[in-house]
Amino acid sequence: MRRAGAAAIAPQVELLPRNALAEAETLQGAALALLQYTPEIALSGDDTVLLNVGASLMFFRGPRALSRRVAATLRALDLRVTLGMAPTATGAWLLAHRAGRRAPRRTLTLPTLARRLDALPLTLLPQAQARRDWLDDIGCHTLAHLRALPRAGLQRRSTPDLLQALDAAYGQAPELYRWIEPPNQFSRRIELMDYVEHTDAVLAVARRLAEQLGGWLTARQLAVRRVVLSMEHERGRHARPPTELELALAQPVWQAPQLLHLLREKLNHFTLEAPVIAVTLLAPDTVEQPAASTTLFPEPGGTAADHARLIDLLVARLGRGQVRHAHPIPDHRPEAANSWGDALAPPQRPEPLPTLLDRPFWLLESPQPLKLSGHRPQYGGQALRLTRGPERIESGWWDPALTVRDYFVAEDAAGARYWIYRERDAEHARWFLHGLYA
Repeated sequence: MRRAGAAAIAPQVELLPRNALAEAETLQGAALALLQYTPEIALSGDDTVLLNVGASLMFFRGPRALSRRVAATLRALDLRVTLGMAPTATGAWLLAHRAGRRAPRRTLTLPTLARRLDALPLTLLPQAQARRDWLDDIGCHTLAHLRALPRAGLQRRSTPDLLQALDAAYGQAPELYRWIEPPNQFSRRIELMDYVEHTDAVLAVARRLAEQLGGWLTARQLAVRRVVLSMEHERGRHARPPTELELALAQPVWQAPQLLHLLREKLNHFTLEAPVIAVTLLAPDTVEQPAASTTLFPEPGGTAADHARLIDLLVARLGRGQVRHAHPIPDHRPEAANSWGDALAPPQRPEPLPTLLDRPFWLLESPQPLKLSGHRPQYGGQALRLTRGPERIESGWWDPALTVRDYFVAEDAAGARYWIYRERDAEHARWFLHGLYA
């Protein structure tokens, strides 16, 4: 429509100039996201993405399930599309442009495709537009009418590409396409149409980028260990450096839903310091995808992947500095037998530990002095009865934390157990509470 006509019908509508570069970037982004379904994808024209899914139908449980997944991915990219599926690319394109919401747009056999194409109007075939008046004058209105015309006469009166397109649609001529090649590095940027001041809007853009990253990782057979979400702010006089949100993963992943889930948790606890005008997603740390599990039955209690997903979720929700992992140390002193490190740090080769002993799970931050009642230690106003011990620990002579103690397991009248020790001092021996049993 012309600008004046559109403004007369809808005065409140916002008119934007067409941006061919942005359209091409959007189409390229859609192709990247769809690489998770097939490595053979081609771009055709200004608004068409062709997928060769012949080898993917069984893996994705049939044409209907695959169509639903492709449509869901494109909706996540905020794209409105119509899908067609056929044994030929041109046939699928024509079925996608078929009018009517309930018109069948999916077929897997050439005979069925021929019947459905015969009923389509000739106006859907772009190569027929140059001879449209002549074809209308002779009563040729559908593809079936066009196929019924004498081939030699049609070839003389039209361009060669008309017959080529007709034969390609019906599977009578080969179709050659150049499949897209995914880039070696993933870095995709989306420039926003307006200022964004809330993380919910940033998450909507991140969803589109995560879908593209998932397709790129699948095509390259890679998994990502770290992604960076960069949010650009205003330029010019009030310019400020981009805000970067880093997402480190305990285990490499390559599925878009898992990445998006972690990004959502991260953004829910993030505050924007300035409006955002563009969002970029980078994958600077990638590794080869791990091999699929070959076990027939899953391990009880969950797998290592489930544990890694839990760690990723906790880190995204609480922050990396709030999630720590226990690293046992071969030391007889209880307070020195463990250290806490980064839960996302790569695992180190463990050192041999001492023989497993009866230890409480809860050690006090610092030992608590106990009072004596008739040479018996007491806690909470009750005298404790020694049930096991002593276990002598003499260690730490090489550093200032020299430990010379005799440990005992004690019980109170209610049966609660405590881990206590007595100093090795004959004259002034003191008792301390060091741990509580469950």
